[in-house]
Amino acid sequence: MSPSQFNRNEEYEEETLTIVDELGRSLPCYIEQSLEIDDMTYLLLFPVDIPVVIMSINSDSDEELEAALLDDDEAIAEIFDNAKAVLAEQNLALHHTAYTLTAIGELPPIEEEQILTLEDDGDMEEEELQSLAYFYHDEQKYGIYTPLTPLLFFARYDSQNHLELVSPDQENLMPILEELLSED
Repeated sequence: MSPSQFNRNEEYEEETLTIVDELGRSLPCYIEQSLEIDDMTYLLLFPVDIPVVIMSINSDSDEELEAALLDDDEAIAEIFDNAKAVLAEQNLALHHTAYTLTAIGELPPIEEEQILTLEDDGDMEEEELQSLAYFYHDEQKYGIYTPLTPLLFFARYDSQNHLELVSPDQENLMPILEELLSED
C-alpha cells in the first residue's frame, strides 16, 4: 500500500521508518514494537513529531461547543497558512505530513481547561485533545489540537520487504496488534 524507507538518523535516538502516502507526503515514525510471524514483520509505529488535528468550531454559548474534524485535504489547504502562522506564534512548526498533520516544537503544559473531550455515539471511547490554538478564516472559527493518546500506525513487511499499513480488521490481524500492544 504505502512505500517507505528505513532511516537511521542521528537526531533520533531510536530506529525510525518513514511512511509515505499516495500523495508522496512522508511521516517519520519511531518503531515502537516489531514482531516476526510467518515470514512477515509486523510493526507498531509512532510519529516522531507531534500529531495535530484541526477542527471547525461552532458554539451557541460559552459552555456548549460543537467541533467537527477537518479531514478534507482541500479544506485543510485553504486554511493551512493561517493555522501555520498561529502555531508559529507558539514556536510550533506545522507540517502537512502523510496521514496526519504534525507540529515540531515543544508543547505547552497541559491545563485542564485546554482539554476537549470528544464523545462518540458509537462503541468508541471518548478521546481527549489538548487545545493548542484558535483562529478564524472566512468568519469560521477553527481550533488546533493534539491528541492526548498516542497516534499509532500498524504496518507489516512482507517476504519481499514491501511495507504496507494494515488495519487490524484486515485478515484477522487483531491478535497480532494486541500482542504488539501488550509488549509495552
